[in-house]
Amino acid sequence: MQWANALSTHSSLESAVAEVVERATSILQAPADLAIVFISAAFTSDYPRLLPLLHEKLTDIKVLIGCGGGGIVGVSQWGEMQELEDSPALSLSLAHLPDVEIQAFHIVPEELPDLDSPPHTWVDVIGVEPDLMPQFILLSDPFSSKINDLLQGLDFAYPGSVVVGGLASGGSNPGVTGLFCNGCLYREGTVGVALSGNIVLETIVAQGCRPIGKPYQVSSSDRNIILELDEKPPLTQLRQLIESLNEEDQRLAQTALFVGVTRDEFKQNLGQGDFLIRNLLGVDPNAGAIAIGDRIRPGQRIQFHLRDAQTSAEDLEWWLQKYQKSHQSQPSEAGALMFACLGRGEGLYGKPNFDSGLFQRYLSDIPLGGFFCSGEIGPVSGNTFLHGYTSVFGICRQP
Repeated sequence: MQWANALSTHSSLESAVAEVVERATSILQAPADLAIVFISAAFTSDYPRLLPLLHEKLTDIKVLIGCGGGGIVGVSQWGEMQELEDSPALSLSLAHLPDVEIQAFHIVPEELPDLDSPPHTWVDVIGVEPDLMPQFILLSDPFSSKINDLLQGLDFAYPGSVVVGGLASGGSNPGVTGLFCNGCLYREGTVGVALSGNIVLETIVAQGCRPIGKPYQVSSSDRNIILELDEKPPLTQLRQLIESLNEEDQRLAQTALFVGVTRDEFKQNLGQGDFLIRNLLGVDPNAGAIAIGDRIRPGQRIQFHLRDAQTSAEDLEWWLQKYQKSHQSQPSEAGALMFACLGRGEGLYGKPNFDSGLFQRYLSDIPLGGFFCSGEIGPVSGNTFLHGYTSVFGICRQP
């Protein structure tokens, strides 16, 4: 297995394509079986020209997927990780994957089975049998993909498979974002690949939050609305919690307050990785209820969380250290993809190239490409979710 990535900052699409192809192919030094391309939204009007230019230079490529993004991540000509936000950029990852079956697909929402359908209906849509244990990379349109239904269906039909990816970004209106699959440009749905055989896909999902207060049990709820926590109005519990915080955290709670939903209802000592972070959507002062960005049911436990730059940095570093320690004896032949929220980057940290630079500090031998997403796809405790304000890394290795 071999991977290579190249990032170009040329404002001319022809020059950018020529640069990334020349650099990536010279690094790979083997036939490329898979190409993954991310193109800056600064090139939006040039999206229809991208694939012809790439295929002209990558004549033997078997499978190509990609999308547009509001920020692009890749390896600069000096070998350093770079995140280009709001400026022209093109990132190309090439992979030589011996003994790996690669199945590319494009799915529109109308093709998705009902969530009550049996597993084989989802298998028919993807075209890969579950016993092959495929690993999935998905790139979706934020306006027209029904991505949450797709993620639930994949988890149901392919138990044990890993799914990572992101929602294309850089366009505020439907029909503007670009999805690329082999020779076609799409404006809706999801493109992706299923990788089967001599490959594993490992993940780092850094949600960037820290818990405050104590866990509460949901006593009463209605869909995504929490009506009671520990048999009291949630707003009462929240106000008491905020009053107990220091001044800095009280200020942070005004703009960066989230809800963590525990994934293991029986675990007593909760820590990093035990929560699925969800947005706090609103409160009802009259009823004392709160609404969150996911369904919740009685008996589940939640804990309020805060997010800031320091917490995001410490959380990502913790996950990277954990991954590095657990893979010290692994072969270095691997490649990685980064799917980071548009709300991270320089706007959060006040400095460029933070998440990708931290990745390179701990996993310097793994070439990385990626983009800034409108939503990030990755697993938490064995199930796949769409996240926000998160950095998701998908690392491909040989078993």
